[in-house]
Amino acid sequence: MDKNKSSNIVRRYTRYLKLQRSYSDNTLEAYLHDLDWLLRYLNKADVQPLDVKLDDLQQFAATLHEHGIGAKSQARILSGVRSFYRFLVLDGYLEVDPTELLESPHLPKHLPEYLTTEEVDALEASIDLSVKEGHRNRAIIEMLFSCGLRVSELTNLKLSDLFLEDKFIRVLGKGNKERLVPISDRAIQELEYWFDDRRQMTIKPGEEDYVFLNRRGHHLTRTMILIMIKKQAEMAGIKKTISPHTLRHSFATALLKGGADLRVIQALLGHSDIGTTEIYTHLDDASLRKDILEHHPRNIKYRNEQ
Repeated sequence: MDKNKSSNIVRRYTRYLKLQRSYSDNTLEAYLHDLDWLLRYLNKADVQPLDVKLDDLQQFAATLHEHGIGAKSQARILSGVRSFYRFLVLDGYLEVDPTELLESPHLPKHLPEYLTTEEVDALEASIDLSVKEGHRNRAIIEMLFSCGLRVSELTNLKLSDLFLEDKFIRVLGKGNKERLVPISDRAIQELEYWFDDRRQMTIKPGEEDYVFLNRRGHHLTRTMILIMIKKQAEMAGIKKTISPHTLRHSFATALLKGGADLRVIQALLGHSDIGTTEIYTHLDDASLRKDILEHHPRNIKYRNEQ
């Protein structure tokens, strides 16, 4: 296959990711970066993308390790390669997907950090409400914790997405998939406090529908929220390493501990795969084990004897 045909396939794949999969620019760039690893390897090996066999892909995976790429990054790159070959089958370039038996490196289960409700309360209590952004920051933390939003979903949240009388919000998640998420009375109250301050602001044209704004009337960025949450964690005396995503984990963990069905949590988080949500069952198991070790009378007696 000549370079022109190869370039044409990559262009068609790019359109597929953008138009049919509705991936964001950042996600699109990541997928194409993963594919570039493979194409550069195949070029050196003098193998055409449409002629690839499982052995070629296994050799490619081995070279990723030789380049010093970590297991997590290897797994992501191979996931991007699988996406490319699924497209080639879907678009009729290939009849058989050569990645079907391609294995990813084993990844140890990573249990995400989360906050207890008491720690979230301490985080919110550490905010100085006398400053202009005080009520805004409390509303942000409460929305992340009460609704389990991704930080990108929060920064893109619009006033037109809020249905506060009916106590739910409309969230635009990954792949432009919409979902409806209930909102608590506490989160509604914090939003209303923020809206009192927001009404006094001068808002830049085109930004009027965004829920959360900075002092200059622009919608917030993910970095701004990350910096704010880390600062408040330090002020609250929370020693855990946290981020906006920690509050999303805390939302899911609180629901699981409260007895919510895993499928319900999956829907609320906007996970397309139940396997992604299942990490919280491992987290809850770890928490359960810790509770038993700390509170079971046999363990308490043993510690006292020691």
